Amino acid sequence: MSEKELDSEKVIGQMLSQVAAQLRCSLVNVHGAINRLAPQDQREADAKMDRNAALLEESYFRLLRLAGNLTDAAVLTGDQPLPLQSEDLVSLCRILCGEAAALAALQEQQLIFRCDEEERLVAVNAQGVERLLLNLLSNAMKFTPKGGTITVELRFENGQVELSVSDTGTGISPQLLPTLFDRYRHVERTDPAPHGLGLGLPICHHIAKGHDGTLTASSVEGVGTRVTFTFPDRINPVATVQDVGFDYAGGFDHTLLELSDALSAAAFCRRRER
Repeated sequence: MSEKELDSEKVIGQMLSQVAAQLRCSLVNVHGAINRLAPQDQREADAKMDRNAALLEESYFRLLRLAGNLTDAAVLTGDQPLPLQSEDLVSLCRILCGEAAALAALQEQQLIFRCDEEERLVAVNAQGVERLLLNLLSNAMKFTPKGGTITVELRFENGQVELSVSDTGTGISPQLLPTLFDRYRHVERTDPAPHGLGLGLPICHHIAKGHDGTLTASSVEGVGTRVTFTFPDRINPVATVQDVGFDYAGGFDHTLLELSDALSAAAFCRRRER
């Protein structure tokens, strides 16, 4: 990419970040209005009100997720490494998959987590891994039909960590695979509504690069897709003290937010467990 193109992308990224900030401000009022019109205690007692409020919350979460992705679009051209700290990666992935599995079940999909180890300290950016994994799960859930299976596998081999998400979904055509992680540069190849702007996978790719890692995909149409995040299996021997960072989820459930594009309104009902 030429210097002129890089400068242009930076300007666009900064503009999108400003749009996202404006969008977040408006969304604060939207969520407040939802809570006033349909208080939680009334939703639990009134199934019709709960269903209607869930439709509003579904749209709210999807817009909040879009705002987060627009904010991140400003850093897609950067190559700065992410701050890493030793975390129990197995526990992190297991907890996220457990939360996502409950939501996948509402879509009549099965989500399986596999790892041969009970725990493993690895130098990672925990928020980055969380966003990457949930984005990959969101894509898998979108394109996997009811009755399908999504498998998350975490492996440690030859000094590398491999975190993969595979599905039994529709698959990706060979023509789209070469630009899978930079589709935002190819408007003609972005997914049609309601599947978003194509920023999720580029953000995942940026997170992978921030770990000195790679993101690769393989797919067979009609069979399914597998996306693998590979990065060095190492620990950070020095504990780092970090300021409390910006919460991209705005204080809401991170898993519900990142999977919102793949979920139906039923996932936002207060009465769904009854």
